[in-house]
Amino acid sequence: MSSINSIAIIGSGTMGSGIAQVCAQAGYHVFLYDINDSALNKAKVGIEKNLDTAVEKGKMTQNEKLESIKNILFTSKFEDLKADLCLEAILEKLEVKQDLMQRLAAQNSKDCILASNTSSIPITQIARGIPHPERVVGIHFFNPAHLMKLVEIIAGVETSDTVMDTAESLVLQLKKTPVKVKDAPGFIVNRVARHYYVEALKLLEEDVATLENIDALMESMGFRMGPFKLMDLIGIDTNFSVTSSLYEQFFYDPKFRPSRIQKQKVDAGHWGKKSGKGFYAS
Repeated sequence: MSSINSIAIIGSGTMGSGIAQVCAQAGYHVFLYDINDSALNKAKVGIEKNLDTAVEKGKMTQNEKLESIKNILFTSKFEDLKADLCLEAILEKLEVKQDLMQRLAAQNSKDCILASNTSSIPITQIARGIPHPERVVGIHFFNPAHLMKLVEIIAGVETSDTVMDTAESLVLQLKKTPVKVKDAPGFIVNRVARHYYVEALKLLEEDVATLENIDALMESMGFRMGPFKLMDLIGIDTNFSVTSSLYEQFFYDPKFRPSRIQKQKVDAGHWGKKSGKGFYAS
C-alpha cells in the first residue's frame, strides 16, 4: 500500500473535480467517474478553466496544463475504476457510501486504499462490513480543493498506520497540508466551523440582520467569505446535509440544529452557485 500511481475519483461535482485536478497536476493517472455524462462535461470545462487561470497567473505553463488534462480519464463506466486508491466524493449519505465502497472493493485488489472525502460521517461507520477495513481512510479536502491547502486525514477504528502514512505522503505530494485526525462526527474543521453557518442562520431566522449585512460584518472581521456566500459556493444542499448529519450524530444537541430557512432553500432547489440561485442570485 506504500505506492500510489493511479487514483479513481468517484463523483465529478465541485469537490470531486477539484480533487481530480489536484491529483492530475501532481502527475497521477486519474479516473474521474460520474454516472451523468453532462456532469463529466461540466467538470472538464471547470478543470480547464481553473488550469487556464493558473497559466494566466504564471503558476503553470501551457505544457503543464495540457499534461494535467491528459492525466485525467473522464468516464461513466464503473468498470474503469481500478486503481491504487479510490476516493469517493458523492452524496453525504452513509448507506450510499457503504454501497459504493462494497462495489469498489469487489473489483479492486485488497491493497487498494478506499478513501472518503466525507465532511461529517465517521470513517468507522463507512468501513463497517467492507472487506479489509484497515484500508478505509478519510481524506477530506476543502472547497475549492485546487486552492485550499488543508486536508484532514481521518483514521477509523480499524484503519492501519500504514494506510494513514500512505495517505499523508499522498497529500504532501499534492503540495497540500495534511493533518491527521481521530474519528469523530465532523472531525475538526466541520465540527468547529458548523457554527459559522448555524449561528448566521439563527440570526437570519430571528431577523437580527439581513444576510448581506451578516456577510459584510464577518468579512470585515477578516473572514474571506461571509457564511451565506460560502454556503452558496459549497452548495446549500450539501451544507444542510452535513449539518443534519452532525445534529443526528451528536444526539440532537440543539447547538447543531439545522435551519428551517436552509431546509426551505433545499426544498425549492435553490442550492447556490451550482443551481444559479441560493441566498444570492448567481
